[in-house]
Amino acid sequence: MDAFTAGILQRIENTKSDLIRARETGDDFLVDVEQSELEDLRRLAAEHGVEVSASFA
Repeated sequence: MDAFTAGILQRIENTKSDLIRARETGDDFLVDVEQSELEDLRRLAAEHGVEVSASFA
């Protein structure tokens, strides 16, 4: 796995964790921010041929 792939997958995992925390605390604004970030990261991964497994999706 190259550095780009590892980095994007790590960012996706971190964003998912942040999204879960935002939902748990009821911070609707932060939920929207993290959801948008997650969508952008998934798009970026797809554009570069990085497969995002079910555990990262």
